[in-house]
Amino acid sequence: MPAPAATHAARSTTVLAPLRGRAVPLGQVPDPTFAQGIVGLGAAIDPPREVVDAVAPIAGKVLQMFPHAYIIVSDDNVGVLVHLGLDTVQLSGEGFTTHVAVGDRVEAGQSVITYDVPSVEAAGRNPIVPVVVMDKKPEDIVLADLVAAGGQLASSQLMFAVHS
Repeated sequence: MPAPAATHAARSTTVLAPLRGRAVPLGQVPDPTFAQGIVGLGAAIDPPREVVDAVAPIAGKVLQMFPHAYIIVSDDNVGVLVHLGLDTVQLSGEGFTTHVAVGDRVEAGQSVITYDVPSVEAAGRNPIVPVVVMDKKPEDIVLADLVAAGGQLASSQLMFAVHS
């Protein structure tokens, strides 16, 4: 990908919380693939122990859709992965109801998956939700103060900004 011309202003993409809960630094996620930023950079959310709707953190096109995870790519080509719980791929869709499909255009805040947090926990899985941006460097991500402090987030509240 060619470097942007010097005359272009840097763009910023705002990433919203896909659900409510306590913000968790990515390094504290009990999964080394996420904690070490191998998948991408961002933060995580420890969700309430109830059935919740996971929403689109950005406006864009659904690139990938699984019962337990989704990737949305913005018009500026910023890809955001929302992974509902750890090792939840092993649940074969139990505890998740999808509302959109690959190729759909979604708006930020639009419901994507209904997440049954209690059933995921009952199956022995950690319900924490990593929210990461792929193919970015640490200096491209600016966490919201509330996220950096481990505060309580509302659904669709600012999590971080991605500069490109």
